[in-house]
Amino acid sequence: MKTLVTGGSGYFGSHLIKKLLDRGYEVRSLDINDADDRPSKAEFIKADIRDFEAVKRACEGVDFVFHTVAQVPLANDPDLFLSVNLGGTETLLKASLESRIKAVVHVSTSAVFSVPIDMPITDDTPVNPMEPYGKAKLQGEKLCFEYANKGLNISVVRPRTIIGGESRLGIFQILFEWVSEGKKIPVFDKGDYLYQFVHSDDLAEVCIRSAEKSPKTDQKTPRIYNCGAEKYATMREMLQTLCDHAATGAKVRSVPMKPAMLAMKIANRLGLSPLTDWHWLAYGHPFYFDTSKIRKELGYTAKYSNDEMICESYDWYIANKDKLKVMGQGASAHRSAVKQGILKLVKWLS
Repeated sequence: MKTLVTGGSGYFGSHLIKKLLDRGYEVRSLDINDADDRPSKAEFIKADIRDFEAVKRACEGVDFVFHTVAQVPLANDPDLFLSVNLGGTETLLKASLESRIKAVVHVSTSAVFSVPIDMPITDDTPVNPMEPYGKAKLQGEKLCFEYANKGLNISVVRPRTIIGGESRLGIFQILFEWVSEGKKIPVFDKGDYLYQFVHSDDLAEVCIRSAEKSPKTDQKTPRIYNCGAEKYATMREMLQTLCDHAATGAKVRSVPMKPAMLAMKIANRLGLSPLTDWHWLAYGHPFYFDTSKIRKELGYTAKYSNDEMICESYDWYIANKDKLKVMGQGASAHRSAVKQGILKLVKWLS
């Protein structure tokens, strides 16, 4: 069977492509940039997700589509969020419907929930995004409901923060750099809130299984899967585990939440920090999914714990940090190093 991965040169898209190839699928990648590490067996189509004719051509002969294209919070551009995360999604869904694709998996985000009061997050938790990225992604989800009603088999997978494996940079590059240099790692207040990540391999498995299940069902609404690790602890415990693993002398330090969040917000508005509203909203609150639906419907249990995935990504960073100045040029935000801005001064003072 043949698959199309939109955003196949991105951090998660590239992992998904390798998983699909391992499972024996033919794979086609669509992205505005090719990836240096794209497997030779994966076909590449250079195209913008907003170009309907190009996307329609990419859908030819395809059975399953995995839609991973997204402008992520680091882009910090509300117009681009709408253009790509909403407009690009509509382009993809329209092309998929016209091409009679057997199943579409739309990779969304936990940002559609903002920071709910009640945990864990379930299918009954209201969606209520509070910043431009989450709002655009929610509108993309609503399109999935419209196209499912038109007869397109769709799954919406909402991952917690994705990490693990190779090439995860973005804001994690900042964390890993600080830890490697033995700096103090800030956590809001006591950091005693439960926080969940998801490994890229676990997320890929959920996406593939949801696609394989879709053609066997007949419903007019998308299947929703909230995806995260089974084993996770508090933010402080996870960061301390990373510091202990690195053995560089880095330590976790508490900072008062409200002043820190206000400072982060002001710094971003002034263009002095890469951290956006979604980052400071998510970092300081408990955030974890109930994943029982995935176990029940897809027969899958996440293999990686928070501790395992963050230490694995840190080790990859250490092994490759000397190459990072030339790696990721033209790549997605999660595969590129981030300019720290005023955070460099904060690091120097820590």
